[in-house]
Amino acid sequence: MNTRRDFIKKTTVGATGLTLMGTPSFGLANVLGANDKLRVAVIGVRSRAKAHVIAIYQDPNAEILYNCDVDDVIINEHNSWCQRNIGYVPKVEKDFRKILEDKDVDAVFIATPEHWHAPMAIMALQAGKHVYVEKPCSHNPYENDLLVAAQNKYGKKVQMGNQQRSAKTSIMAMTDIKNGVIGEVYKAEAYYSNNRGSIGKGAEISVPKTLDWELWQGPAPRESYRDNVHPYNWHWFRTWGTGEIHNNGTHEIDISRWALGVDLPETVTSFGGKYTYDDDWEFVDNQQVTYTFPGNKFITWTGHSRGMMKPERPGRGVTIYGSKGTIELSRNFYKLYDLGGNPIKFEFENSVSATTNTQGIGGLDVDHVKNFFNAIRKDESLHADINDASISTMLCHLGNFAQDAGHSLKIDIKTGKVLNNETVMNNWKREYEKGWEPKL
Repeated sequence: MNTRRDFIKKTTVGATGLTLMGTPSFGLANVLGANDKLRVAVIGVRSRAKAHVIAIYQDPNAEILYNCDVDDVIINEHNSWCQRNIGYVPKVEKDFRKILEDKDVDAVFIATPEHWHAPMAIMALQAGKHVYVEKPCSHNPYENDLLVAAQNKYGKKVQMGNQQRSAKTSIMAMTDIKNGVIGEVYKAEAYYSNNRGSIGKGAEISVPKTLDWELWQGPAPRESYRDNVHPYNWHWFRTWGTGEIHNNGTHEIDISRWALGVDLPETVTSFGGKYTYDDDWEFVDNQQVTYTFPGNKFITWTGHSRGMMKPERPGRGVTIYGSKGTIELSRNFYKLYDLGGNPIKFEFENSVSATTNTQGIGGLDVDHVKNFFNAIRKDESLHADINDASISTMLCHLGNFAQDAGHSLKIDIKTGKVLNNETVMNNWKREYEKGWEPKL
């Protein structure tokens, strides 16, 4: 990993500084002591933000100063939810840029559509804020490298929302793996199973008066508003989303990397297609991706977006194979077996976390946010620091690239760039709306 980080520092950090839309840099202001109050803003408050708010609320010395969303309907619902669940309603702001101007804000939590994740995180870093950004941390590989460069430049904490990195049972499993409990690890099978319905074929309609469609689109090229995009189905459109492999595969692919101790792959192969509904969904809805790594190690990811996986298994998880045994991991348990499949040890999380709904609320969010706050207050190591978390996001981008290419891709393990297909490399960077492109 150090090789790739060094590469990014040398090739993307320039002397001109990082600027986006003229956002000022406040340097390293608001340095906190170990017991100081943290004041935060939550941006994008429809679903995952509920998990963020509950986790933030568990810290008696943290306060949510702002709820931020471009949709008045969502804001009103969330304000009522906050009153019921945390006993107060933070200030409301539709334009996140005004929040970044507030020097009282120490950190921002970003749970917006994916096309906003990296640009908004970069702007927050420029404004002197720490950042908790939901996965995936980028809409394209170019943003991956840019966000890592921004974190290195501004020195603030950036945690990605791969909350299983903070699971006590997963941490225990990684310690056992390092101690050789299942011998030499060589393979990880990651999977996700859901049964999503049709999103239909959208019709162009007038933008709801309650929605700032211009700000919702932000850095993305402008499109007409249609009735099957907002507030959730943007996931399945390439202009704003990145498909199921990013929406959910990021979690289990990340855990697989962690278990095998690998970085970027040597090759990536993807099989799949759109097999169910005739609708506007622009990605595959069932997919199998295989990644190979130095040392004869490999990871597979199986994504069933539409149609439950059979024989029935939990909605998501990872199975790790070693020369002496096997480990099953999920957000809620760690199960160890010998080579004969006989159980040796089962460990469970104290608090259950949801696995397949859109909020994903549970104890892991509390632990992950606690780790983020401890990193800010006490310089504790982040469990999903963006320098490492971005590598898992890169694997997901490469999975989409391989699917689009229709053949196995050879990868530069230092940069993540594709060596044998110039066409898919055209998607390394997206087209940005004029005036919204993140730049160094």
